[in-house]
Amino acid sequence: MIAQLAGSLEYKSPEHLVVDVHGVGYHVLVSLNSFYRLPEPGSHVRLLIHTHVREDALQLYGFFDREEKELFLLLNSVTGIGPRLALNILSGTPTTELLDALESGDLVRLVAIPGVGKKTAERLVLELRDKIKLVRGARAADGVRAASGLEGEAVSALLNLGYRRNEAERAVQAACAAGANDLEAVIRTALKRVSA
Repeated sequence: MIAQLAGSLEYKSPEHLVVDVHGVGYHVLVSLNSFYRLPEPGSHVRLLIHTHVREDALQLYGFFDREEKELFLLLNSVTGIGPRLALNILSGTPTTELLDALESGDLVRLVAIPGVGKKTAERLVLELRDKIKLVRGARAADGVRAASGLEGEAVSALLNLGYRRNEAERAVQAACAAGANDLEAVIRTALKRVSA
């Protein structure tokens, strides 16, 4: 079972990416939220992986953080929701908004996600409302890096320039993943991402 991949990002598209680990290229499916956080091809990348085994296929699903992976696993545990639909749901809304919608039972927000009808939204709320605390706990365990240190300062700088929090956090995380390691480099790289 593959749990994590770290290597060179050889190819990326919204449908999939290829991570080269010591000469072996792994085909990895990611949500749009993770896709937008990816560095440019040729850069080093580290992803948490869920290995999904079927009779006819072995598929790898990649995630930037434990929270998104835990939410994917929870979505996948709901009756009638497979890994593709779970990934589609994660692509349809930021993780925090999805958690809030599930916890509050916001069916309107859930139905707005492509591929999720009213019955599926009701099933999601019914089966996941109480389990959301597990995912919220994973976020606390990860320490939410953006709240402190270098990333926190860079996010704060982008917020002061008028960018939205989600947009700023994604850009800063991508800048750090691309190898920027001092405040000026992180801000410069993040600004290039948000203004592109």
